[in-house]
Amino acid sequence: MADNTKQIQSEQPELTQQELTEQIRIRREKLAQLQSEGQNPFEQTKFDVTKHSDEIKKEFETLENQDVAIAGRLMSKRVMGKASFCNIQDRNGTIQSYVSRNDIGDENYAAFKKFDIGDIVGIKGFVFKTKTGEISVHAKEVTLLSKSLQVLPEKFHGLKDQELRYRQRYIDLIVNPEVKDTFMKRSAIIKEIRNFLDNRGFLEVETPVLQSISGGAAARPFITHHNAMDIDMYLRIALELPLKRLIVGGFERVYEIGRVFRNEGISIRHNPEFTLLEVYQAFTDYEGMMDLTEDLFRTVAKNVLGTTKIQYGGYHLDLGQKFARITMTEAVKQYSGIDFDQVENTEEAKKLAKEHNIVFEDRHEKGDILSFFFEEYVEKNLIQPTFIIDYPIEISPLSKKKADKAGFTERFELFIVGREYGNAYSELNDPIDQKERFLKQEALRAAGDEEANMIDNDFITALEYGMPPTGGLGIGIDRMVMLLTEAVSIRDVLLFPAMKPLEK
Repeated sequence: MADNTKQIQSEQPELTQQELTEQIRIRREKLAQLQSEGQNPFEQTKFDVTKHSDEIKKEFETLENQDVAIAGRLMSKRVMGKASFCNIQDRNGTIQSYVSRNDIGDENYAAFKKFDIGDIVGIKGFVFKTKTGEISVHAKEVTLLSKSLQVLPEKFHGLKDQELRYRQRYIDLIVNPEVKDTFMKRSAIIKEIRNFLDNRGFLEVETPVLQSISGGAAARPFITHHNAMDIDMYLRIALELPLKRLIVGGFERVYEIGRVFRNEGISIRHNPEFTLLEVYQAFTDYEGMMDLTEDLFRTVAKNVLGTTKIQYGGYHLDLGQKFARITMTEAVKQYSGIDFDQVENTEEAKKLAKEHNIVFEDRHEKGDILSFFFEEYVEKNLIQPTFIIDYPIEISPLSKKKADKAGFTERFELFIVGREYGNAYSELNDPIDQKERFLKQEALRAAGDEEANMIDNDFITALEYGMPPTGGLGIGIDRMVMLLTEAVSIRDVLLFPAMKPLEK
């Protein structure tokens, strides 16, 4: 029956605006009639569901001929005289129901025939299998639980506008089961992340969303005003600095999964608010965080998808293999032919940048130029999981310096299919060094860099009390979900992505 229904739906012509308006008018008239007869569906308050569609199908051998109660949205209906077939969609899928006048009575059957596609209905009956072998529910009672006053877009013609799907996600979820599946996987991914960290002794904590000082990342914050205190405050751009205060306080392993906000452009990979995972572990370094990151991606993929071998953008990826590790300098040399270890100073780096049409500003130094070469020549080539390690100090204000290589820090980023999925450091715990770097960042802010870090004097004070050697990690949850669900755009994994309001 399900296949037949799809065929019937696909053959339905797309409604004109006039036809759509007429159908909406008819639905309101049906509602008014029901209300006048004392059968207002919106007065229904409860319906006890005993089984969902997937459970009935999985447990058919046990449930055959047993009574069940199901509820959901009416997605198709085929009336054949004294009997009808309909499909009910609940949270876990769809199931067919057989509705007969002989079973529910003349009056109820007449009412059922007036039900519209999109109505919410409850059905009580027994489980059986049709002659064609489809597991179904033979209705004994049918109840209208809520009236749909709008006409659902027909799946094969409606929701052509991708932007409309994002704006009206509730419709998208109704007519596109694969969309619902994506968000169920998202929930499962976050659950597995929590399980992974909890099982390794990490403590989940919560830190303030509103902050008096914006820090922890290079990003432009959203600014608001607290009236009672009469001060400007910032929506957090990262979780980092409060979490490291907790490491100072004696919590050796902490993490937070929280929303952060960055006042930046919107693209297929960027949304002004997104979900970030940050993890901090005392007595380890960025090497330890690399091991943790690799194990995390591998474990989550295996537990959610059942495999570590995935596909994305036409590439076959294996999260079960050892992730490659290469320094930024080595990567730039490999893909551009330029060895920055041989570049003497900033002046020489800028000369190379001009020769290769790399855009930079006067304030940029040698390390900045190296990162620009990396972005231009390397990122797009990093298909299989790769840790790029040892970042220049200019772009790593919160990372510990490498003891054996001046100008570089113990920092890595994880790249897969040319995109960054994680950022981690051996955390800087020297308060004197940290203050110097904050001052440099403050100078950049004064020069017009709105993404530079602010000075956080309390954080410096916290470091003065002593923070143990610590590894820190940040992973964008949305990008991770995109990877594991083959989503093209970040909007595909956000239930309610940021959208510019429609003009009235």
